[in-house]
Amino acid sequence: MFKIVGILIVIVVVAGGVFLATWDIPAPSHQVEKTIPNDRFPR
Repeated sequence: MFKIVGILIVIVVVAGGVFLATWDIPAPSHQVEKTIPNDRFPR
């Protein structure tokens, strides 16, 4: 039983790695600007 669970975990990890390696993530389509107040920076 432990052997089957271990093999399934290995298969899931390998399949996830292949998915992330081949996934074509789109680039951001718009620019993000945030205003940070001066109070957050030490003087």
